[in-house]
Amino acid sequence: MRIIIDDKIPFIREAAAQLGEAVYLSGSAISAADVRDADALIVRTRTRCDEALLQGSRVQMVATATIGYDHIDTAYMQRAGVAWTNCPGCNADSVAQYVQSTLILLADAGHVDLAGMTVGIVGVGHVGSSVERMLRRMGCRILRHDPPRQARGEEGFVDLEEIQKHCDVITLHTPLTREGAHATFHMIDEQFFDALHRSPVLINAARGEVVDEAALKTALKTGKIRTAVIDTWEHEPCVDRELLSAVFLGTPHIAGYSADGKANGTRMALQAVARHFGTSFSAPVLPPALPDGYAYYPQCYSPQHPYAELLRHYDPRRDSDALRAHPEDFERLRGDYPLRREMPQQE
Repeated sequence: MRIIIDDKIPFIREAAAQLGEAVYLSGSAISAADVRDADALIVRTRTRCDEALLQGSRVQMVATATIGYDHIDTAYMQRAGVAWTNCPGCNADSVAQYVQSTLILLADAGHVDLAGMTVGIVGVGHVGSSVERMLRRMGCRILRHDPPRQARGEEGFVDLEEIQKHCDVITLHTPLTREGAHATFHMIDEQFFDALHRSPVLINAARGEVVDEAALKTALKTGKIRTAVIDTWEHEPCVDRELLSAVFLGTPHIAGYSADGKANGTRMALQAVARHFGTSFSAPVLPPALPDGYAYYPQCYSPQHPYAELLRHYDPRRDSDALRAHPEDFERLRGDYPLRREMPQQE
């Protein structure tokens, strides 16, 4: 088997050797010529998998080591008979860690009260459900909005109007969809901001295009929202620098980038390829241990902080400072992301 693999997928090289010949290339540069004689691809979001890339190749299987799959032309894949898979839930706990650390810093800055806040979760799939579990451990009141699940008859969800009326924080965890009854493209727009009641904090760790960034900038200027935390940007890798300077935290699409989440995605992608071709796969895919005395952002980490252990494991100010210093290096900051581990969680 010959597999083309994005060279930024972590912890994969030794494990992938068990499946066959692996060729590592920059994800954004993978071309039709590169994949012509490949049997499978393992990619990230930077490789557009469509007819232009795959037509005339012998590729049978595409696995993206990510939750998101809007870079895969699923309609073409079906027509061409090319199997594909994503890795749902692989980095859900990593995103929950990002949101939790962000909320702690927002509380330190006086933007929220952890003891009394109401949080609206928009999109309650794998990631939103992990965020919900984290918020329940923190004692928050939670409102959940997920129209597809509600349309299937599931209970416990509210309309968007309830989110707009009651929430101190609104955190987004939807996929990006452009068509259908529940399309999410620009669901957070001028009309959404105009209907807010409490000037909440907005967190976007979903997809950049879910938010109309022009409307977001206006909402920040007019006080319709208190502040914002943006991890995913509408025109990645080009970041709106005016917006970056205006938000509380702005990070380079790394909410799900814990080593644990990356290892999960890598393992799931390799297992999917093995299953498709009927081969066995048992190689371990494990993240490295943290060194003694480790702190993700020692310049800002305080051992006396009430959430010291959480911030020692992950303090998003490091990522925000790095992006603000070099917004032109968005892709490098993602590709050269530092070691980050999740804390074991107790239900």
